[in-house]
Amino acid sequence: MDKWDKRFVELSKVVGGWSSCFQENRHVGAIIVKNKRVLTTGYNGAPSGVKSCVEKGECLRRKLNIPSGTRHELCFAVHAEQNAICQAAKLGVSLEGATLYCTHQPCTICCRMIINSGITRVVYVEGYPDDFSVQLFKEAGIELVKYEE
Repeated sequence: MDKWDKRFVELSKVVGGWSSCFQENRHVGAIIVKNKRVLTTGYNGAPSGVKSCVEKGECLRRKLNIPSGTRHELCFAVHAEQNAICQAAKLGVSLEGATLYCTHQPCTICCRMIINSGITRVVYVEGYPDDFSVQLFKEAGIELVKYEE
């Protein structure tokens, strides 16, 4: 790891602090970088125009007792990685050859979006219970790096 990885990991943590997720331990941030330049950022939160769990005063996943790493479709939040990729699409920014820095290991859904967006490297801080995404990254030739100081 170099000083740039450290800087971008720290920035992903700052972006994660913007999350509107009801569960503080699930504040996830992502940034996409190319040539040492930040292209886009993303954090987990409700889609534009939809009230967040914080605004609603409850977490749907907690209410339904859904374990972490399962039933991603039953959540108001868009994942940080998805938001960063969507922001690039909205702005017309190519992600070909970019690196995604994230506070958490991407789930399988995000993994597939990362692969198809052209991102070639993913650096994450915390693990996530999704071994299938690790398998997909490996098969697609995406470099997956657990950040260690």
